[in-house]
Amino acid sequence: MAPSPALRSTVALLATTFAVAGTSAADSASPFVQRLADSVRIQTISHQDPAQFDREPFEEFLSFLRKNYPATFRTLSIEHVNEFSLLMIWRGRDEALEPVLFEGHYDVVPIEPGTEQDWTFPPFSGALANGYLWGRGSVDDKGAVIGLFETIETLIGEGFAPARTLYFSIGHDEEIGGHEGSGRIAQLLEERGVRLAYMIGEGGGMMVGHPLLPDRLLAMIALAEKTFVTLTLTARGEGGHSSIPPDDNSLVKLAKAVAEVHDHPFSPQIVHPVDAMFSTIGQEVDGFTGWLLRNQGLSAGMLARQMAQDRMGAPFVRTTTAVTIFEAGIKENVVPQTAEAKINFRLLPGTTMEEVVERVREIVDNPEIDIHAEQWGDNPPVARMDGEGYRRISEAVEAAIPDALVVPGIIVGTTDTRHFAGLTRDLYRFHPTFWLQMDDGVGVHGTDEKILIEGLERVPALYRELMTRVAAR
Repeated sequence: MAPSPALRSTVALLATTFAVAGTSAADSASPFVQRLADSVRIQTISHQDPAQFDREPFEEFLSFLRKNYPATFRTLSIEHVNEFSLLMIWRGRDEALEPVLFEGHYDVVPIEPGTEQDWTFPPFSGALANGYLWGRGSVDDKGAVIGLFETIETLIGEGFAPARTLYFSIGHDEEIGGHEGSGRIAQLLEERGVRLAYMIGEGGGMMVGHPLLPDRLLAMIALAEKTFVTLTLTARGEGGHSSIPPDDNSLVKLAKAVAEVHDHPFSPQIVHPVDAMFSTIGQEVDGFTGWLLRNQGLSAGMLARQMAQDRMGAPFVRTTTAVTIFEAGIKENVVPQTAEAKINFRLLPGTTMEEVVERVREIVDNPEIDIHAEQWGDNPPVARMDGEGYRRISEAVEAAIPDALVVPGIIVGTTDTRHFAGLTRDLYRFHPTFWLQMDDGVGVHGTDEKILIEGLERVPALYRELMTRVAAR
């Protein structure tokens, strides 16, 4: 059920209180950080059930953009796609140059019911405190959208005119697949015959406290992402009254199968571009760990096993397994005839849905368990490290953040970038506003999502370097 206007007003009042209640962070934050905090307070929640969609916050967010970035809306060609997504075009001076597309989304995932009280600050407070901007969407992904608009608005004010045409895709439904937003925008561009030199989308960014280089700021340009497959396991049994329980219990049968899958994770392995990420980091790491990173021909197995022992490191070297939904039963004294569980797998590049299904069948080893697979989408190709896009992103980082080490990498989630795979060979994932302390990564989509204010204050310079370099000949 969508929040009422009265509840939204109360949350907005609380948000303002938390943002200004004597916190030095709120008093000293730049206008960019303040506007990002304001955007977090708009509850643009994407729900899996279309009936739960509340259009009012999405309309409010678009009004917020028009109000705060008037020059952008006057200068660029802006088209509303399926009402709430934006396709924006900043025409370049040289039509012979292939255009580049920037991508971001402003919808967010819901707060898990019953966890609201676990947040340090209310989930949509946009609080500026303790060195962080707090709230759902602060990391994923309103920072990218606000960062893009801030940069465009600033450059227009300076009289900047791009040599290369720039496209911008601002999606409203990425968290539920992006088919009505970025998916439709990509389709429109394909229908219009647009071909991109490359694109820069969600993912990557600035990493603080990486376990392999804890004292070094890393700028990760993600060359690939992990797509996902969800398997639905269904068990059927006799059912009946709990006072006369049958031996053929669907719930018990399913629980055993799910436990087997959970207890037999995929073997860790190092694939491209993770190997390139480790090699680059290895040049900066001393001792035995550095040797392992630099000599993967000899150490790949040992290195993969070592990374797999760390919760934050394991997704880089393993197709992960996560039991997410269990459904069975209607009453405590009725044995269910049917039980169902969903298990989500995030696939390393090179792993196919068919391989996941076959492996799970072998693990379960029970013909009475039905297994159905649903794939989010195909994995786009791994982008090139020697491509123009990687070079220009790297140069922007080196100019704006000279203390950062640029590394290739992979993101463990799934983004809207895949929708644009038909328009370009190279999909790069790098958002300057994604400035994350590695230990804070578990808050993305979870409790206490937050982002470092110190990093955000360095974002405008980085975004400016990135956009001007990309827009050049």
